[in-house]
Amino acid sequence: MRNNTTRPILLLGLLSVSLLTAFGLTTPGSLSWPRFLPIRKTETRSATGLKPVVKKFYAPAQPVEVFNLPDSGNHWVDSVFRTLTPEQKIGQFFMVATFSNRSENHYQYIDHLIQNNNIGGLIFFQGGPHRQAILTNRYQAESKVPLLIGIDGEWGLGMRLDSAMDFPKQMALGAIRDNQLIYRMGAEIGRQCQRLGIHINFAPVSDINSNPANPVIGVRSFGESKENVALKASAYMRGLQQTHVIATAKHFPGHGDTNVDSHNSLPTISRSSDLMREVDLYPFRKLIADSLMGIVTGHLHVPHIDNTPALAATLSEKIVTELLKNELGFRGLVFTDALNMGGIHQSGKALDVNLRALMAGNDILLYPENVRDATLNILSAVQQGHISQAFIDEKVKKILRAKYWAGLNKYKPIDLANLADDLNSPEAQLLKQELCEESVTVVNNRNNLLPLNHIDSLRLASVAIGAEAGNTFQRTLNQYAPVEALAYADRNLSDVAVNQILASVDSANTVVVSLHHMSESAYRKFGVTKGSLDLINRLKQRGKRVIVTAFGSPYSLSQLGAADALVCAYQDFDEMERVVPQMLFGGLGSHGMLPVSTGTLTMGSGERLNPEGRLSTGAPESVGMKSATLAKIDQLAQNAVRDRVVPGCEILVARKGKIVYSKNFGRLTYAPNAEKVTDETLYDLASLTKVLATLQSVMVLYDRKQIDLNQKASFYLPELRNTNKQNITLLDLLWHQSGMASYYPTTWDRTRTPGGGLKTEYYGTTHDSLHTLQVAPTLWATPALKDSVWKWVVQSPMSRKLDETGRPAYVYSDLNFLTLQKIVERVSHQPLDRFVTDNVYKRLGLHQLGFTPLQRLKNPHCAPTEQDTYYRNQLLVGTVHDQMAAVQGGISGHAGLFGNAHDIATLLQMNLQKGQYGDVRVFQPMTVPYFTQTLSNRSHRALGWDKPNPESTSSVYLGEQASARSFGHTGFTGNMVWVDPDEELVFVFLSNRIYPTAGNNSINTTKLRRRIHETIYSSIIQE
Repeated sequence: MRNNTTRPILLLGLLSVSLLTAFGLTTPGSLSWPRFLPIRKTETRSATGLKPVVKKFYAPAQPVEVFNLPDSGNHWVDSVFRTLTPEQKIGQFFMVATFSNRSENHYQYIDHLIQNNNIGGLIFFQGGPHRQAILTNRYQAESKVPLLIGIDGEWGLGMRLDSAMDFPKQMALGAIRDNQLIYRMGAEIGRQCQRLGIHINFAPVSDINSNPANPVIGVRSFGESKENVALKASAYMRGLQQTHVIATAKHFPGHGDTNVDSHNSLPTISRSSDLMREVDLYPFRKLIADSLMGIVTGHLHVPHIDNTPALAATLSEKIVTELLKNELGFRGLVFTDALNMGGIHQSGKALDVNLRALMAGNDILLYPENVRDATLNILSAVQQGHISQAFIDEKVKKILRAKYWAGLNKYKPIDLANLADDLNSPEAQLLKQELCEESVTVVNNRNNLLPLNHIDSLRLASVAIGAEAGNTFQRTLNQYAPVEALAYADRNLSDVAVNQILASVDSANTVVVSLHHMSESAYRKFGVTKGSLDLINRLKQRGKRVIVTAFGSPYSLSQLGAADALVCAYQDFDEMERVVPQMLFGGLGSHGMLPVSTGTLTMGSGERLNPEGRLSTGAPESVGMKSATLAKIDQLAQNAVRDRVVPGCEILVARKGKIVYSKNFGRLTYAPNAEKVTDETLYDLASLTKVLATLQSVMVLYDRKQIDLNQKASFYLPELRNTNKQNITLLDLLWHQSGMASYYPTTWDRTRTPGGGLKTEYYGTTHDSLHTLQVAPTLWATPALKDSVWKWVVQSPMSRKLDETGRPAYVYSDLNFLTLQKIVERVSHQPLDRFVTDNVYKRLGLHQLGFTPLQRLKNPHCAPTEQDTYYRNQLLVGTVHDQMAAVQGGISGHAGLFGNAHDIATLLQMNLQKGQYGDVRVFQPMTVPYFTQTLSNRSHRALGWDKPNPESTSSVYLGEQASARSFGHTGFTGNMVWVDPDEELVFVFLSNRIYPTAGNNSINTTKLRRRIHETIYSSIIQE
């Protein structure tokens, strides 16, 4: 009796893949079916009988020929091949490293290798695109056979080159659910490679990162799921090859389960052969089936496949030829990993390594050392019969076929014109933005903390660890709500620093802790420090809601579980730092999933959040606009600053809920060393106050049915009874058809002496108990002056302008809105500034927009207006320019508001969205449409809002493309806002054109605002 004998039982026979194809069960190039078949089942006989044991046996896959050429291609290959000497043939195997940031000596060395050693290709490393293009043209001109140009651009050209784009690393891409985005990225990287004369990108990394402590792969991998890695690597590969750039999957047979960096030493893969085939080879097998053209072999020792001591897979015939070529059927180019790496040097001397790599089955020797001696060594091996000439010839022809496929049969030098713009196109920037948006992952969201709502009760603090003050993340947070921002560049927070932070955020109820410039190393705990963890835990102990965002490896998240909301942003891009705040506040949704498991967090988890209807940022192309056209605004603004039309300005454009253009130009004054305009610059908004403060307040009271627009103003203001204003209705005031004068200088002229001085009964130079109204930076007035001003307005004469029926005609009047202010205050029992802040601004998170910035804000950055030489005799900075508003302490219905573009855009977006913004409904759905109609037969205006009117002065500032439903307003100091519901468009223009004198009217004579507005409309892509 024989024990432990194995008897094979044939179950399926050798059913070939071609037969499956014939019956429609698989399609060449499809990702749905593996190109291998388990074909045997064994029975083991023992004393207890037969025990079935399933063992997989992988039949050779059907080869996929990837460099099939037309007859013309084969003729080109044969014709070039016939011209090559034995030495020149061997030269085709070498792809030498080169740089575009070195000295001329290096460039001449490459010249020498091309001219004397006939190398077949170059791989570029550090440098810049323009310099590389010049060198590529130079080297190609010197080469007898066109060179294959490669780059190691896993996340784009920016991985190696300055002034070029880098996309998210593959771990971030692994979090994206839509693989079409990965395909688009591959195609875009391929387009950029083509533009720069590159034919091979050494990407994608196809390793499954199953070891979190992997020191060399880590975030370069798509993650730990073999299916996710395979699908995304294939999408990336297909994108590259669609643009005729050869993709190379690496590092075969799989570098994901190592704890040694092959750049320094030789890692050993201890996995069994079956496990390697089941897991690590899975992505390579899928890619090969999907027509992959290149593979990079890894400097890995895999003893369960080839147990030759200290032998790298790169040099193993069992791995490169038997496994990769014979079993998996790969017919593309096989590249060694760089032959200067430490992991290969343990396998033999550099001279021998080149020869052994070829004999193992590699086609191209990457980053070889000592090309001349290596060539002689290979020639000698051929002459001595160690390798056949046919072996050499087959490889050379394969390389030439790849060159033909890459278009080198019709080689043209790189066009240097517009190279930088072409490589950094708006479409590429949009794609990067989309990738960042889709990758951000909400890992925890206890009690549905995100997105942040109830902003009026939110007391928010932000602690950025590892970031400088003024970082993009905190500046973006500040656009949604007031934030107490603290930044610590040193990640290693001391106990003293933690205590200081806790004291500073004591009044906050929600704290966002963001971790920046994190480490990718498990040894360094991925950049999570003891101080950071201590801070998070102590904030929780004090009852704070804590949101933690990690701008780094997802493996860091296992340490951060104490957070109420945990967000992984993968990388510290500016784009990521802008995306996360938008997601926290509901400007953007969240769709990402974890590409790895860590601690209690499982791969594939990630909470989906929907956008809440708040403004976000995006590329113009994302909302159907052209970046190139919008960019023309830059020149218009720069010319305006140069020609002293304005000292500086801020311009913002939003469409379909996305800010697509937001830029600042010039300085606060014309002085060359003056402070530059920034997003935080506050402008005197002048008459924009009418629509952004007073009108908003009127609409709130209208919604609450606390006022009737058909009612007479004297109903709410009894002092108007028995005056020339007793019959004016609220509608008349809003339409500017009340008959009141346009302005009334007596309101402030009466406070001056006959000699032009200021009456001491009204004014003082210091802020004291008698003088509480700030009129100018160093001028204060008595509060009784406000009552006097209103009394003078009540007594003011009416305009004599009448229409054909004898009724008051349209006359744009500040007094109309000063009267509306009084109605708001009388009905609400609150001052205008407090009412609009509590009922509108606070609810929207607006904290820059408001009256009296010098008293309301800490260190406000206000743009100066006029050097007043007539009334206040000083430069006006932070106090209202308008005299009638000034004598009321800067709070008036027609002027006095200060703000920046982002706050204003938010308010306008709420109006565009018919009163809804985020979780807040400010107005009922029909209120804004009602107020923005033109309903009067005496006024072209809507209720408070200006409207397009060819017969008015609007042609000076309004683009003729503005629709009839559009609405907006302008301000005397050089401002304009305009909303167009038909195009879902918001436009904000802010400036201080009246510095240093209000006599500067160039903004109107040059029609600056109109030209910008027309450019915006021109950028809209017509469907």
